[in-house]
Amino acid sequence: MHLTGDFWRSAGERAIRAAASAMLALVGTGMLDILKVDWAGLLSVGVGAAFVSFLTSIAASEVGDKGTTSLISGGK
Repeated sequence: MHLTGDFWRSAGERAIRAAASAMLALVGTGMLDILKVDWAGLLSVGVGAAFVSFLTSIAASEVGDKGTTSLISGGK
């Protein structure tokens, strides 16, 4: 497993995007009043999404192009 600095930067970027997307999707459903948001619950969803993203990136490091966060080969 070749988990380099570039790998971790890419995985971190993906995790941040996943967390932000999950949190925005939850707020954007209209089920939440933005003034009455359960911030702890919203943050929990974001952390969960980031964690799953990191696990996916680590699993992908041996599937697609070795040492990258991509599940698809030949992207270079």
